[in-house]
Amino acid sequence: MSLRYALLGLLSERPAAGYDLLRRFKESLGNVWSATQSQIYTELTKLAEADLIEVSDEGPRGRKEYTITAAGLADLRAWLTGTEPKRQARNEILMRVFFLNLTSPDYARTYLTGIADRSAAARDELDALRQSVDWDDSELSRYGRIAMEWGERFHEMNEQWALWAREQLPPED
Repeated sequence: MSLRYALLGLLSERPAAGYDLLRRFKESLGNVWSATQSQIYTELTKLAEADLIEVSDEGPRGRKEYTITAAGLADLRAWLTGTEPKRQARNEILMRVFFLNLTSPDYARTYLTGIADRSAAARDELDALRQSVDWDDSELSRYGRIAMEWGERFHEMNEQWALWAREQLPPED
């Protein structure tokens, strides 16, 4: 996945300015993909140059509202239906776990507790986000809730796994 398709997807719902896209991005895609304001604005420029989006309205202080074009929608659909997601094979957290035997059992326990705590905090953040979003019957809301559910389950699984893994360590001295 790339920022290109995330922005095209958000614009397929409705036109938006860069600032609005940044806010919507954080609210809807923040748990699956991250992007900074400068990355979003740079990508919007590239999308406009490729005729995948167009400026549909201009406001004060150079504010531009973007709309997805037919070519942009076709590109988004081709990406959705014609490409396989890349499998993420790297996981630094698990690689460290693999070598925790090189540390003390106390450090290993602390490390695993940290994973559990961060996972619980991330799940709590998603729960707060779920409560703050004005869900409706739109397709973006439906699939956004599905994606959010994945994030909540993912963090819950990580928390439970880390607590289990901690119990597998030798007893404390």
